Amino acid sequence: MNRGLILIFSLILILGLGACYPSEIHAEVVAGSPTPELYASPTSKLDTPSPTPTDTPTPTQTPHPTALTCWAAGGRVEQNQLIIKALSNPLIFQVYTPPCYDQQPNCSYPVLYLIHGQTYTDAQWIRLGASEAADVLIAGGVSPFIIVMPREENDRILPSENPFDEILIEVLIPHIDRNYRTLTDREHRAIGGLSRGGNWAVHLGLSRWDLFGSIGGHSTPAFATDGPPQIRAWLETIPFEQLPRIYLDTGDGDRWKENTLRLEAVLTEESIPHEWHLFTGYHNEHYWSSHVKDYLQWYAQEW
Repeated sequence: MNRGLILIFSLILILGLGACYPSEIHAEVVAGSPTPELYASPTSKLDTPSPTPTDTPTPTQTPHPTALTCWAAGGRVEQNQLIIKALSNPLIFQVYTPPCYDQQPNCSYPVLYLIHGQTYTDAQWIRLGASEAADVLIAGGVSPFIIVMPREENDRILPSENPFDEILIEVLIPHIDRNYRTLTDREHRAIGGLSRGGNWAVHLGLSRWDLFGSIGGHSTPAFATDGPPQIRAWLETIPFEQLPRIYLDTGDGDRWKENTLRLEAVLTEESIPHEWHLFTGYHNEHYWSSHVKDYLQWYAQEW
């Protein structure tokens, strides 16, 4: 590479396009891509002890110049499952990997965990357009990221009777960090959800603030057990400089709007920085799909 091309490539990195973008300077074809790995059942404190996710980020290295064919093809979504003794059925989850993930093996990525609403499945976020929105945002300059969408089977019971939070923390996150090229510090891990999934995002994001740098609650009324006293108690344990970024929104016609307003009021009363939106709309997929791109852009804007 001559000095002029080196200068151009350096300017691209300085401008924040990120080391995991394919170089537009080269048009070299990288043939083939790895076959997706077949995952074994993980270990966890539900089976045997597993390591806790580390707060040390994995360095992102400059990728080998890659042809733009993989970039134009967009990301890929695959469904996986894990056999866990605590569950009668396998834990099913979908994973979106960004464009050129297979062709750039030296790149590591931030991870966004998105949880579906009650009565829905792991396919809901895909149906709402999350993967397409991620492709558009990444093509427009947002740093590439991974999305993990787990399925909650028993979605009608409260957290105290539901192992979903324990499974996500102790099983799924370590599994994703072992089997995908993730950045494992909390600043590069976010959690969000809609409706009941937003309840879980707030519950997990505040109670395990050491693992998540950003929390998104979309049309979330909060669990009955996660009312103002519990939320205030969680907030009191978080050092101010370690507070996660928080985003809340709901529709002005949402049937659970008052619950979300009470949740937002707690953050305001406690002087907790957060982003709050009251949009036009209802508690339905039309509302969420119309905002899914905005949601993803908010999660990724610090990456």
